[in-house]
Amino acid sequence: MERQMQDRALRTRELLLRAAAEEFDAAGYAGTGLNKIAKRAGLTVGALYFHFESKEGIARAVMMAQPESIEPHVDTQGLQRIVDITRVWSHQLLKDPLLRAGVRLSVEQGSFGVNDISPYLQWRDVMEQCLCDARDSGELLPGVDPRWVAEFVVSACTGVQLYAQLVNGRKDLPERTVEMWRLLLPGIATPGTLPRIDLSPRRGDKS
Repeated sequence: MERQMQDRALRTRELLLRAAAEEFDAAGYAGTGLNKIAKRAGLTVGALYFHFESKEGIARAVMMAQPESIEPHVDTQGLQRIVDITRVWSHQLLKDPLLRAGVRLSVEQGSFGVNDISPYLQWRDVMEQCLCDARDSGELLPGVDPRWVAEFVVSACTGVQLYAQLVNGRKDLPERTVEMWRLLLPGIATPGTLPRIDLSPRRGDKS
């Protein structure tokens, strides 16, 4: 019985998180109320407060949920893994409200009084691990610092998606992400590794 209750609570939390993401994606933080989130989820506001202490709390949860939309789709390692993570990210941003809302809230959080770098550090840590694995496998050029490169990739992806959003609603974000790697990889990957990195079209499209 206890396990059933735990499973039900997890499903309810996921339902609320998805409903909140859809509202935040559509209307932003200021335009989203807890009543709207609860109504979209088909639950009461009381149920929402059981899982999240406030609108800010559920917004933070949406921001921190971003990797959940990406990592399950990636089964490669090392440099190919970090490339694939960003490729899947670029495609999922076009169709996944949870990821899109997480990105939007992370960028706009200052407008609702939050200054939380955790979502960016979370991505940095994911990417740093990929790069450490790449270094241990001999894929990185001597002197390449996994932490520095990871922070650069997070910064670059943030800028690329913002620019693409302004230019054409992110329609060409997958192509821009590939071009980012075409420029970056020669500066970090060994000559023997470069030909093995797959940047083929639609690689990141897991639909």
